Amino acid sequence: MQWPKEIFHVDKPVIAMCHLQALPGDPAYDTAGGMKKVIDKALADLTHLQDGGVDAVMFSNEFSLPYLTKVRPETTAAMARVIGEVMPSIKIPFGVNVLWDPIASIDLAAATGALFIREIISGVYASDFGLWNTNVGETVRHKMRLAPDLKLLYNIVPEAASYLGNRNIVDIAKSTVFNNRPDALCVSGLTAGAETDTQILSSVKAAVPGTVVLCNTGCRLENVERQLSVSDGAVVGSTFKIDGVFENAVDPARVKAFMDKVKSIRH
Repeated sequence: MQWPKEIFHVDKPVIAMCHLQALPGDPAYDTAGGMKKVIDKALADLTHLQDGGVDAVMFSNEFSLPYLTKVRPETTAAMARVIGEVMPSIKIPFGVNVLWDPIASIDLAAATGALFIREIISGVYASDFGLWNTNVGETVRHKMRLAPDLKLLYNIVPEAASYLGNRNIVDIAKSTVFNNRPDALCVSGLTAGAETDTQILSSVKAAVPGTVVLCNTGCRLENVERQLSVSDGAVVGSTFKIDGVFENAVDPARVKAFMDKVKSIRH
């Protein structure tokens, strides 16, 4: 339970998402703007997030819709290019999330020096992207080969998917912790920006009291005090966007207002 304080230097850290624009090979990739546009937008969002006082940032290929559960090499390569370009401006701890491929996420973390990944690492799901399987044993061994100190944040309520099998979230949390020893569990709503049920957060936290539990989606100015009263931190994306809209750029005023509230709660 001590590792978040060691990495983020605060209690109940807020990990902000830096959503990368569509990348080469993605359906929505802007061929006219090219990689320069992707890098410029990433740098602008990163700057606004850091200036607003977030505790960490996580780079993800959020606009690579529809997502692959095994990404192609060009996606990981493009993300490494973006992170490499903005690296001189990164002032806070950072992680990566190559949606939805934990092996690729580990590869990217090893290449960039990221301290953590968030992924669907265990379980089998029926999802919008088809039957979604994982191989947690192989994933963890891959991490040990490439980046033994990397922290693995297990998303146990994947967005746009449901666990294949009649098991409730508490049972899933217990067995995930027992079998896999995750560094943290991430509990989500249905989609990016959808509010995480506080009761579910409470149930998971009570079931695995010795494990870090993060609110993974839908943390907003009006509910953050309630969510952080239960969880050990939050991953925040859409809330920081202009008008709180997923597709928009980061709004520095919204970041500052949210983090001012968080800091008042923590102190």
